[in-house]
Amino acid sequence: MAVYATVTDQSGRLVPDLGRDDFQIADNGKRQELAVFANDIQPITVVMMLDRSGSMQSNFRLVAKAAEQFVTDLLPADKARIGSFSNRIQVDPRAFTSDHHELIEILRTELQEAGPTPLWNAVNVGITALLHQQGRRVVLVFTDGVDMPLNFSNHNKSLKDVMKRAEEENVMVYAIGLAGQNGMPDVAGRGDPRGRGGMNPGAFGGPGGRGLGGYKGGQPQLEKPDEGLPKIAAATGGGYFELTSPKDLASTFARVADELHHQYALGFTPEKLDGKMHDLTVHLAKPDLNARARKRYMASKLPGGS
Repeated sequence: MAVYATVTDQSGRLVPDLGRDDFQIADNGKRQELAVFANDIQPITVVMMLDRSGSMQSNFRLVAKAAEQFVTDLLPADKARIGSFSNRIQVDPRAFTSDHHELIEILRTELQEAGPTPLWNAVNVGITALLHQQGRRVVLVFTDGVDMPLNFSNHNKSLKDVMKRAEEENVMVYAIGLAGQNGMPDVAGRGDPRGRGGMNPGAFGGPGGRGLGGYKGGQPQLEKPDEGLPKIAAATGGGYFELTSPKDLASTFARVADELHHQYALGFTPEKLDGKMHDLTVHLAKPDLNARARKRYMASKLPGGS
Protein backbone atom coordinates (compact mmCIF):
# COMPACT_ATOMS: atom_id res chain seq x y z
CA MET A 1 0.00 0.00 0.00
CA ALA A 2 1.63 3.24 -1.17
CA VAL A 3 1.04 6.48 0.74
CA TYR A 4 2.63 9.79 -0.24
CA ALA A 5 3.03 12.45 2.45
CA THR A 6 3.89 16.15 2.36
CA VAL A 7 5.42 17.46 5.59
CA THR A 8 5.46 21.14 6.56
CA ASP A 9 6.46 23.08 9.65
CA GLN A 10 4.27 25.56 11.51
CA SER A 11 5.09 28.33 9.04
CA GLY A 12 4.15 26.16 6.05
CA ARG A 13 7.71 25.49 4.87
CA LEU A 14 8.46 22.06 3.43
CA VAL A 15 10.45 19.67 5.63
CA PRO A 16 12.25 17.24 3.28
CA ASP A 17 14.88 15.65 5.55
CA LEU A 18 12.97 13.32 7.91
CA GLY A 19 13.81 9.64 8.38
CA ARG A 20 11.80 6.43 8.59
CA ASP A 21 11.52 6.61 12.40
CA ASP A 22 9.78 9.98 12.17
CA PHE A 23 6.66 8.38 10.63
CA GLN A 24 3.91 6.06 11.80
CA ILE A 25 0.94 4.83 9.76
CA ALA A 26 -2.34 3.55 11.20
CA ASP A 27 -4.82 1.48 9.16
CA ASN A 28 -8.30 1.72 10.71
CA GLY A 29 -6.58 2.89 13.88
CA LYS A 30 -4.08 0.01 14.05
CA ARG A 31 -0.40 0.85 13.69
CA GLN A 32 1.34 -0.69 10.69
CA GLU A 33 4.99 -1.45 10.12
CA LEU A 34 6.57 0.61 7.34
CA ALA A 35 7.71 -1.76 4.61
CA VAL A 36 8.75 1.09 2.29
CA PHE A 37 10.29 4.46 3.04
CA ALA A 38 11.84 6.88 0.58
CA ASN A 39 12.58 10.58 0.81
CA ASP A 40 14.27 10.96 -2.58
CA ILE A 41 12.49 12.54 -5.53
CA GLN A 42 9.79 10.24 -6.90
CA PRO A 43 8.50 10.60 -10.50
CA ILE A 44 5.02 12.03 -10.98
CA THR A 45 2.40 11.59 -13.69
CA VAL A 46 0.14 14.64 -13.76
CA VAL A 47 -2.90 15.89 -15.64
CA MET A 48 -3.22 19.67 -15.45
CA MET A 49 -6.83 20.88 -15.87
CA LEU A 50 -7.25 24.63 -16.53
CA ASP A 51 -10.50 26.58 -16.14
CA ARG A 52 -11.43 28.54 -19.28
CA SER A 53 -14.61 30.12 -17.90
CA GLY A 54 -15.66 33.54 -19.13
CA SER A 55 -14.76 35.19 -15.84
CA MET A 56 -11.16 34.05 -16.36
CA GLN A 57 -10.80 35.58 -19.82
CA SER A 58 -8.78 38.59 -18.72
CA ASN A 59 -6.39 36.25 -16.90
CA PHE A 60 -6.01 33.56 -19.58
CA ARG A 61 -2.49 34.71 -20.44
CA LEU A 62 -1.35 34.83 -16.81
CA VAL A 63 -2.69 31.33 -16.14
CA ALA A 64 -1.01 29.92 -19.24
CA LYS A 65 2.32 31.52 -18.27
CA ALA A 66 2.05 30.13 -14.73
CA ALA A 67 1.26 26.69 -16.15
CA GLU A 68 4.30 26.98 -18.42
CA GLN A 69 6.41 27.53 -15.31
CA PHE A 70 4.98 24.34 -13.81
CA VAL A 71 5.90 22.43 -16.98
CA THR A 72 9.41 23.87 -16.89
CA ASP A 73 9.77 22.64 -13.30
CA LEU A 74 8.90 19.04 -14.25
CA LEU A 75 11.85 16.65 -14.08
CA PRO A 76 12.94 14.29 -16.88
CA ALA A 77 11.19 11.28 -15.26
CA ASP A 78 7.90 13.19 -14.84
CA LYS A 79 5.11 12.89 -17.42
CA ALA A 80 2.16 15.19 -18.07
CA ARG A 81 -0.87 16.01 -20.18
CA ILE A 82 -2.59 19.41 -20.40
CA GLY A 83 -6.37 19.76 -20.13
CA SER A 84 -8.78 22.68 -20.35
CA PHE A 85 -12.49 22.88 -19.62
CA SER A 86 -15.28 25.20 -20.76
CA ASN A 87 -17.80 24.17 -23.45
CA ARG A 88 -16.14 20.78 -23.50
CA ILE A 89 -13.27 19.01 -21.74
CA GLN A 90 -10.15 18.24 -23.73
CA VAL A 91 -6.80 16.75 -22.74
CA ASP A 92 -3.68 16.89 -24.92
CA PRO A 93 -1.54 15.24 -26.19
CA ARG A 94 -3.01 11.76 -26.70
CA ALA A 95 -0.36 10.14 -24.50
CA PHE A 96 1.59 11.32 -21.48
CA THR A 97 4.87 12.99 -22.38
CA SER A 98 8.02 14.36 -20.76
CA ASP A 99 8.59 16.73 -23.71
CA HIS A 100 8.44 20.25 -22.24
CA HIS A 101 8.34 21.87 -25.67
CA GLU A 102 5.27 19.84 -26.69
CA LEU A 103 3.45 20.65 -23.44
CA ILE A 104 4.22 24.37 -23.63
CA GLU A 105 3.06 24.47 -27.25
CA ILE A 106 -0.29 23.03 -26.10
CA LEU A 107 -0.58 25.77 -23.48
CA ARG A 108 0.06 28.40 -26.15
CA THR A 109 -2.13 27.07 -28.96
CA GLU A 110 -4.62 24.36 -27.87
CA LEU A 111 -6.53 25.78 -24.87
CA GLN A 112 -10.23 26.43 -25.38
CA GLU A 113 -12.21 29.62 -25.81
CA ALA A 114 -14.25 30.95 -22.89
CA GLY A 115 -17.30 29.02 -21.72
CA PRO A 116 -18.95 27.51 -18.61
CA THR A 117 -17.19 25.71 -15.72
CA PRO A 118 -17.74 21.92 -15.67
CA LEU A 119 -15.31 21.64 -12.74
CA TRP A 120 -16.10 18.17 -11.36
CA ASN A 121 -16.62 16.71 -14.82
CA ALA A 122 -13.11 17.96 -15.65
CA VAL A 123 -11.51 16.44 -12.56
CA ASN A 124 -13.28 13.17 -13.39
CA VAL A 125 -11.80 13.20 -16.91
CA GLY A 126 -8.37 13.82 -15.37
CA ILE A 127 -8.78 10.75 -13.14
CA THR A 128 -9.80 8.64 -16.15
CA ALA A 129 -6.69 9.73 -18.04
CA LEU A 130 -4.49 8.49 -15.19
CA LEU A 131 -6.03 5.06 -14.65
CA HIS A 132 -3.47 3.00 -16.58
CA GLN A 133 -0.45 4.94 -15.33
CA GLN A 134 1.92 3.59 -12.69
CA GLY A 135 3.32 5.30 -9.59
CA ARG A 136 2.18 8.63 -8.20
CA ARG A 137 -0.80 10.00 -10.12
CA VAL A 138 -1.90 13.61 -9.76
CA VAL A 139 -4.68 15.85 -11.06
CA LEU A 140 -3.75 19.54 -10.76
CA VAL A 141 -6.85 21.68 -11.30
CA PHE A 142 -7.05 25.45 -11.53
CA THR A 143 -10.34 27.39 -11.35
CA ASP A 144 -11.69 30.77 -10.30
CA GLY A 145 -15.25 29.74 -9.56
CA VAL A 146 -17.77 27.10 -8.63
CA ASP A 147 -18.92 24.06 -10.55
CA MET A 148 -21.19 25.31 -13.38
CA PRO A 149 -21.58 22.70 -16.12
CA LEU A 150 -23.14 23.50 -19.46
CA ASN A 151 -26.57 21.98 -18.86
CA PHE A 152 -28.90 20.18 -16.49
CA SER A 153 -28.32 16.68 -17.88
CA ASN A 154 -27.84 13.69 -15.62
CA HIS A 155 -24.28 13.18 -16.85
CA ASN A 156 -22.71 15.86 -14.68
CA LYS A 157 -20.46 14.59 -11.89
CA SER A 158 -20.73 15.92 -8.35
CA LEU A 159 -18.00 16.53 -5.80
CA LYS A 160 -19.13 13.37 -3.98
CA ASP A 161 -18.83 11.28 -7.16
CA VAL A 162 -15.36 12.52 -7.99
CA MET A 163 -13.98 12.38 -4.45
CA LYS A 164 -15.11 8.76 -4.08
CA ARG A 165 -13.49 7.83 -7.38
CA ALA A 166 -10.22 9.61 -6.56
CA GLU A 167 -10.02 7.78 -3.23
CA GLU A 168 -10.76 4.40 -4.77
CA GLU A 169 -8.26 4.87 -7.60
CA ASN A 170 -5.53 6.44 -5.44
CA VAL A 171 -5.33 9.68 -7.43
CA MET A 172 -4.01 12.76 -5.62
CA VAL A 173 -5.78 16.07 -6.34
CA TYR A 174 -4.04 19.43 -6.07
CA ALA A 175 -6.20 22.52 -6.53
CA ILE A 176 -5.47 26.20 -7.05
CA GLY A 177 -8.47 28.48 -6.55
CA LEU A 178 -8.62 32.15 -7.53
CA ALA A 179 -11.27 34.33 -5.88
CA GLY A 180 -12.75 36.92 -8.22
CA GLN A 181 -15.40 39.58 -8.76
CA ASN A 182 -18.17 37.85 -10.67
CA GLY A 183 -21.37 39.68 -11.54
CA MET A 184 -24.83 38.29 -12.32
CA PRO A 185 -25.46 37.66 -16.03
CA ASP A 186 -27.53 40.32 -17.82
CA VAL A 187 -31.15 39.23 -18.35
CA ALA A 188 -31.18 40.89 -21.77
CA GLY A 189 -28.49 38.50 -22.90
CA ARG A 190 -25.62 40.97 -23.18
CA GLY A 191 -23.66 39.25 -20.44
CA ASP A 192 -21.58 40.94 -17.79
CA PRO A 193 -18.40 42.83 -18.70
CA ARG A 194 -16.24 39.98 -17.38
CA GLY A 195 -17.50 37.58 -20.02
CA ARG A 196 -20.01 35.37 -18.19
CA GLY A 197 -22.40 35.51 -21.14
CA GLY A 198 -26.14 36.09 -21.25
CA MET A 199 -28.84 34.39 -19.26
CA ASN A 200 -29.47 30.83 -20.36
CA PRO A 201 -30.46 27.52 -18.73
CA GLY A 202 -26.81 26.58 -18.26
CA ALA A 203 -25.68 29.83 -16.68
CA PHE A 204 -26.22 28.56 -13.18
CA GLY A 205 -24.72 25.13 -13.70
CA GLY A 206 -26.15 21.70 -13.34
CA PRO A 207 -27.08 19.91 -10.15
CA GLY A 208 -24.61 20.68 -7.40
CA GLY A 209 -23.53 24.03 -8.81
CA ARG A 210 -23.84 26.93 -6.40
CA GLY A 211 -24.42 29.43 -9.18
CA LEU A 212 -23.16 32.97 -8.73
CA GLY A 213 -23.65 33.04 -4.97
CA GLY A 214 -23.54 36.32 -3.11
CA TYR A 215 -25.43 38.32 -5.74
CA LYS A 216 -27.01 41.44 -4.22
CA GLY A 217 -28.69 44.21 -6.15
CA GLY A 218 -26.64 43.89 -9.34
CA GLN A 219 -23.29 44.63 -7.68
CA PRO A 220 -20.52 42.11 -8.35
CA GLN A 221 -19.58 40.19 -5.25
CA LEU A 222 -16.35 38.43 -4.35
CA GLU A 223 -16.94 34.83 -5.38
CA LYS A 224 -14.81 32.26 -3.63
CA PRO A 225 -13.63 29.21 -5.54
CA ASP A 226 -15.70 26.05 -5.17
CA GLU A 227 -15.85 24.95 -1.53
CA GLY A 228 -15.27 21.35 -2.64
CA LEU A 229 -11.69 22.05 -3.73
CA PRO A 230 -10.06 21.99 -0.27
CA LYS A 231 -12.19 18.95 0.63
CA ILE A 232 -11.04 16.77 -2.26
CA ALA A 233 -7.43 17.94 -1.84
CA ALA A 234 -7.44 17.00 1.86
CA ALA A 235 -9.11 13.63 1.26
CA THR A 236 -6.63 12.58 -1.42
CA GLY A 237 -3.43 13.89 0.19
CA GLY A 238 -2.97 16.75 -2.24
CA GLY A 239 -2.91 20.45 -1.45
CA TYR A 240 -5.19 23.46 -1.87
CA PHE A 241 -4.04 27.03 -2.46
CA GLU A 242 -6.56 29.87 -2.55
CA LEU A 243 -5.44 33.12 -4.17
CA THR A 244 -6.99 36.58 -4.23
CA SER A 245 -4.69 37.96 -6.95
CA PRO A 246 -3.66 36.41 -10.28
CA LYS A 247 -0.20 37.88 -9.68
CA ASP A 248 0.43 34.97 -7.31
CA LEU A 249 -0.31 32.29 -9.91
CA ALA A 250 3.25 31.63 -11.09
CA SER A 251 4.66 31.25 -7.58
CA THR A 252 1.78 28.97 -6.59
CA PHE A 253 2.20 26.64 -9.57
CA ALA A 254 5.92 26.53 -8.71
CA ARG A 255 5.04 25.68 -5.10
CA VAL A 256 2.93 22.72 -6.25
CA ALA A 257 5.82 21.39 -8.36
CA ASP A 258 8.17 21.79 -5.39
CA GLU A 259 5.81 19.92 -3.06
CA LEU A 260 5.35 17.06 -5.50
CA HIS A 261 9.11 16.66 -5.77
CA HIS A 262 9.57 16.59 -1.98
CA GLN A 263 6.93 14.13 -0.82
CA TYR A 264 7.76 11.06 1.25
CA ALA A 265 6.90 7.64 -0.15
CA LEU A 266 5.59 5.36 2.59
CA GLY A 267 4.37 1.81 2.20
CA PHE A 268 2.92 -1.00 4.28
CA THR A 269 1.35 -4.40 3.71
CA PRO A 270 -2.39 -4.40 4.57
CA GLU A 271 -3.40 -7.16 6.97
CA LYS A 272 -6.54 -7.93 4.97
CA LEU A 273 -7.85 -7.07 1.54
CA ASP A 274 -11.57 -7.00 2.27
CA GLY A 275 -12.68 -4.77 -0.61
CA LYS A 276 -13.69 -2.01 1.80
CA MET A 277 -12.54 1.56 2.37
CA HIS A 278 -10.06 1.80 5.25
CA ASP A 279 -9.15 4.93 7.21
CA LEU A 280 -5.51 5.97 6.97
CA THR A 281 -3.64 8.19 9.44
CA VAL A 282 -0.04 9.35 9.16
CA HIS A 283 1.51 10.38 12.48
CA LEU A 284 4.77 12.26 12.96
CA ALA A 285 7.15 11.87 15.89
CA LYS A 286 7.70 15.63 15.97
CA PRO A 287 4.47 17.31 17.15
CA ASP A 288 5.34 20.70 15.65
CA LEU A 289 5.23 19.29 12.10
CA ASN A 290 2.21 18.56 9.92
CA ALA A 291 1.79 15.67 7.48
CA ARG A 292 -0.68 15.72 4.58
CA ALA A 293 -1.57 12.34 3.11
CA ARG A 294 -4.66 10.64 1.78
CA LYS A 295 -7.17 9.74 4.47
CA ARG A 296 -8.64 6.53 3.07
CA TYR A 297 -7.81 3.68 0.71
CA MET A 298 -9.62 0.80 -0.93
CA ALA A 299 -8.34 -2.50 0.48
CA SER A 300 -8.64 -4.36 -2.79
CA LYS A 301 -6.44 -6.50 -5.01
CA LEU A 302 -7.71 -4.59 -8.02
CA PRO A 303 -5.52 -1.91 -9.69
CA GLY A 304 -5.93 1.43 -7.97
CA GLY A 305 -6.50 -0.15 -4.56
CA SER A 306 -2.84 -0.32 -3.69
